[in-house]
Amino acid sequence: MERISVVSILDVIGELFSDEVSIAVSNTKEYIYYRPSKRIDLKIRPGDLVRKGTIAYKALHTKQKVSEFINRDVFGVPYHGMAVPFFWEGKLEGCVTAIFPALTDGKSVVTVKTDDGWVPIPFSKVAYLEAKDKKTYVYTEGCSGTHKYSLQEFEYLLPKDYFIRCHRAFIVNVNHIKEIYPDAHSTFLLLMNNGDKIPVSQSYSSYFRKLLGF
Repeated sequence: MERISVVSILDVIGELFSDEVSIAVSNTKEYIYYRPSKRIDLKIRPGDLVRKGTIAYKALHTKQKVSEFINRDVFGVPYHGMAVPFFWEGKLEGCVTAIFPALTDGKSVVTVKTDDGWVPIPFSKVAYLEAKDKKTYVYTEGCSGTHKYSLQEFEYLLPKDYFIRCHRAFIVNVNHIKEIYPDAHSTFLLLMNNGDKIPVSQSYSSYFRKLLGF
C-alpha cells in the first residue's frame, strides 16, 4: 500500500465536519496544518506561532481539552472552538482545534425565526433545542422558533455550564428541568418547567448522570 501523508489524512478528517467548521493542527509551538471553512477563516498559516489567548494555547498549557468563546481581540473575528491536546508515549506533541463561527459577537442571545418575525432570546431563557424535520427548533417557556444552526453547532456555541446534549435530537438547559424520571425506552425522561417531556437516550445517559451528579 502506498504511503499516506499526514496532510491527506487531515483533509479527509476535515471532510467529516460541517463546511462551517475550520480545522487547525499545531505542535507545541506552531501550526502545522489549517483547513478554513466557508463560514469562518482565522487566516492561520502553517508556521504561524500558537498565540497566547487562543484555545490551542490554553489546551497546550493545561494539557486538557478546552472549549470556549474567544473574542475578536485574538484573530480579529470572534469564534467558538474546541482544542484537544494529543500525546505520544506520554509526551505532549500538539493539539487539534475545531473552530466554529460565533453564534453572536459575545452576546448571550440566540435570535430565532417565528411566524411574526425574529425574536432574540437570552441563553438563560432557552429551555431546550430540538432537531426535527431538518430544522432546529428553539423552545422557551413562552415561545418557540427555528434557527439555521444544527444541534452540533449549538452544542459548541452554547454555555457548557448549563446546556447539555441528552439525545441525538435534543439539547436541554438544566436550569429548566423540573423533574427527572426513569424511563424504560429512553433511560430517563425529563419534565421541563414548561410541561414538555424530553428523553435522555441510552448513549447519553451516563454522561448526563455524571454532569448532574446522580
